[in-house]
Amino acid sequence: SLGGVRTETLTGALVPLLLTSHRPSEAVQSSWSISRIGEAMMMQPLALASSGTVSSCKVNPVVLFTICDAYIRRNEGAERVIGTLLGNISGGVASITNCYTVPHNESMDQVAVDIVHHKTLFDLHQKVSKKEVVIGWFSTGYTMAGSDALIQDFYGRECPSPIHLTVDTTMTNNQMKIATYISRSLTLGDKQLATEFIEVPCQTRMIEAERIGVDLLDKKDQKSIPGDMERLEQSFTSLADMLDTCKSYVDDVLAGKKEANMEIGRYLSDTVAAIPYISPEDF
Repeated sequence: SLGGVRTETLTGALVPLLLTSHRPSEAVQSSWSISRIGEAMMMQPLALASSGTVSSCKVNPVVLFTICDAYIRRNEGAERVIGTLLGNISGGVASITNCYTVPHNESMDQVAVDIVHHKTLFDLHQKVSKKEVVIGWFSTGYTMAGSDALIQDFYGRECPSPIHLTVDTTMTNNQMKIATYISRSLTLGDKQLATEFIEVPCQTRMIEAERIGVDLLDKKDQKSIPGDMERLEQSFTSLADMLDTCKSYVDDVLAGKKEANMEIGRYLSDTVAAIPYISPEDF
């Protein structure tokens, strides 16, 4: 138990993890002996389950801030934190919009998850936003652990095709790597041999108000929140830079220095057409 509360212990023989990236240049990592699989295939056929319908993920920056905050506040001695991802899936794209941490204990052969905490927080989130449902779980760290297969199986009972989000809060190579995975099981008869985690493309998406906040936090030399006039000046400066970039691109296309892109041309045309005409006198 965790602090006297009811937990669910995820036990069983830890199955090996097969890690597959959507990047062709990355190698597939496997801890399962190929010779053992080959011997087993002589007796029964191998079966690889479907990996689900999720093809890409969009992560709200609030989710990343919450995970980083949870890692900073983690219990002494805890190597990582895990939690539940909330959002929705539409058209094969998973939108991760919220999350919360779930207390847990890990050992070499089992994982104890506080299911009461998980259920209570989910019920509270449902009262605020019923559209946000459980779509997977997150963990901090650069690499995946053997117990991830057990946790993935637990969330597989909470939602179909759970997503696994990893956030490298240790800043390996001075970068906070963010990756999302879906999984499928490799079985031999009734026995599960391994769990394959397949990396899917992941993007950070935000609305304009969130983008302004993220840009502010990203500035290392920012010591205070800018005032209204300072923000207005920054907006005009940014707009002028974007206009210069567009003008340079158009000039290069007309001069034959760059190949014309029809999609960019239509986008620029629609943008200019959307601006109402105001005569100099009225302006």
